[in-house]
Amino acid sequence: MLKLYGHPFSSYTWKAQIALHALALDYELKELGDPATCENWKVVNSAGPQGQFPVLVDGENVIFEASCVAEYLDIRYPGNRRLIPADPAAALGVRMLDRVFDNHVMNVMQRAVAEHLFNPEPSADVMADVRRRLHRSYAWLEGWLAHYDQPADHLTLIECAAAPSLFYADWVEQITDTYPRLKAWRAQLNAMPEVSRCIEAARIFRPMFPLGAPDRD
Repeated sequence: MLKLYGHPFSSYTWKAQIALHALALDYELKELGDPATCENWKVVNSAGPQGQFPVLVDGENVIFEASCVAEYLDIRYPGNRRLIPADPAAALGVRMLDRVFDNHVMNVMQRAVAEHLFNPEPSADVMADVRRRLHRSYAWLEGWLAHYDQPADHLTLIECAAAPSLFYADWVEQITDTYPRLKAWRAQLNAMPEVSRCIEAARIFRPMFPLGAPDRD
């Protein structure tokens, strides 16, 4: 069976899990606990240069980086619908949006989380910069969604990246009615079975969120 090393509350673990769910693949989540005592960290620490998760183990194949995990699964275990289109030009567009959500939503959001986790007095300047950057991304995505023809019957790598990014970004800086398309799309993504499985499995960990976990999701 496929083994995914990660944590149920981790946004990047969700990204890999959503790909697994979209392709209807069975897998075992090897949950990461205290690094001092959890044996699963040995696999993660040996997989990539910085010991980051998620990590997928498929027999002798070890894949790290969530986008690469999704792409590996799409190649190795293709379903009726692909996460990444076969057409090179269309695939480039999907990969570009994947980078948008990772670099300009997820990673920006995580900067705020890290600021609260590791600094007794979080920097107001850092938080203001995070909010500014998120609003800039929100505005861009609001415009992009006016032209995005989302597949009606399956998820792509875009949704795998967007769902966890927007879920947690909204907790850091709420996506308000200023961005009606983005707000509605986030709700639509959360309701998808492939995503809601992650949301429900992680509910018990919400007290870990340093900014306070809202009860609206």
